[in-house]
Amino acid sequence: MRKDILQKPKSFYDTFFRKPGANPQSTHYCPGCGHGVIHKLIAEAMDDFGIQERTIMISPVGCSVFAYYYFDCGNVQAAHGRAPAIATGLKRALPDSIVISYQGDGDLAGIGGNNILQAANRGENITVIFVNNAIYGMTGAQMAPTTLVGQKTTTTPLGRSVENEGYPLRMSELLATLKAPVYIERVAITDAKHVMQARKAIRKAIQNQIEGRGFSMVEALSPCPTGWGVTPCEAKKWVAEVMAEYFKLGVYKDKNGTPQNGESPPPGAKREIVTTKKEILALLGAKEEATDHKFTQLQAGENYQNPRIKIAGFGGQGVLLLGRLLSEAAMLSDYHTTWLPSYGPEMRGGTAHCHVNISNKRIGSPLVSEADVLFAMNLPSLDKFENEVRKGGVIFVNSSLIQRRVKRKDVEAVYVPATGIADNLGQTKSANMVMLGAYAGYTGLLSLKSILAAAESVVKRKEFKKVNEKAIKTGMEFVRNRKVKRSESVVELH
Repeated sequence: MRKDILQKPKSFYDTFFRKPGANPQSTHYCPGCGHGVIHKLIAEAMDDFGIQERTIMISPVGCSVFAYYYFDCGNVQAAHGRAPAIATGLKRALPDSIVISYQGDGDLAGIGGNNILQAANRGENITVIFVNNAIYGMTGAQMAPTTLVGQKTTTTPLGRSVENEGYPLRMSELLATLKAPVYIERVAITDAKHVMQARKAIRKAIQNQIEGRGFSMVEALSPCPTGWGVTPCEAKKWVAEVMAEYFKLGVYKDKNGTPQNGESPPPGAKREIVTTKKEILALLGAKEEATDHKFTQLQAGENYQNPRIKIAGFGGQGVLLLGRLLSEAAMLSDYHTTWLPSYGPEMRGGTAHCHVNISNKRIGSPLVSEADVLFAMNLPSLDKFENEVRKGGVIFVNSSLIQRRVKRKDVEAVYVPATGIADNLGQTKSANMVMLGAYAGYTGLLSLKSILAAAESVVKRKEFKKVNEKAIKTGMEFVRNRKVKRSESVVELH
């Protein structure tokens, strides 16, 4: 007996908890928009191929940026037009992953035109889903590189003209002239027949990547009723009767990853991946580091292992240097680590913060959204980032400049008068070193020797060597000599 089961693909989240708004069951896309249909076709393919855990979706600026609301897989946001470059890096670093670049027409054919051209020309083994609705749909319905001649947009109120704006770009035809791509097809999101053809094309583009064939792109002509100022039915009709007349549907290239006319295999189909430290050093012409610069990993408490750290203060406090020293000391102790700086335009007095990850395992992203550890060097930093620390995390407070206490009762608060200690040592700028020593002494994650070796390597001015060493040691001694006052939900060190 036949039984229909209606449900979301498993590669979608059960509820769209990342999406703002009252209804976590529905998407944010406008009625009649093609993005939702294309999302479903991709998710069904991910389910059927069993690649959900291997898939990384890359979504740049535009309506496509919100793919992470819906797809329960790896998600990376890229700068406008840069998705093919990000896809290249991810695929080469993680060759067993399935990388899908999901882009709009303003993104792919406009600011990202060179990125997609070069990725296709290299034959990167990625899958590109190109959603073409002939305008910049999200940001105000401006003219895009694919806007048709005569089409009215907010930036072409009289209609696009050949004399002023040139002809619309046909990206499928353009990329099909290159040797490396193995599969390029244009489909349309209109009636059921054409949606089924789009389903088949998307599956083939993903299958090509699974089999290591090389670069594949599916261009989908998609309705944008809101941007065009028409009804959903009128939008679909316009795609079928007007867009498809200029952007002809069909397969523009299908090599199936096999060499043709004496060509070599597509460059993206098979790459030699350099993965070991020895191979990387050989490529750089460098020798293996001396063993005396390797330090034993200490047995830190469970709550202090594999920390995600955020360090914040104002320009001039050495916030970025503190983060870099943590990373360098971690590398010398054979941890995986990342350091991601972020600062304002001011050299002194502006805001600055950085993200540091230290782990026994490979690190997926340098970004720290929920921190295990926060260094607050000034009051604005504590105000801004206190609530971004996980329950049970640790906040190191520069109590010389921050008069208030940590408001939360579900974290450990460590109050270190770092600026005052640095003043007493005769070098106010070494407050960051005091905090570094306090962190090492409190958590037991990094050894003094590894931190001093990192400082010697990074800080080139030798006149700072002695004061930095003294500041680090004083910070360690400060936390070790103070009594730790424990209660049920908070640890405060005075």
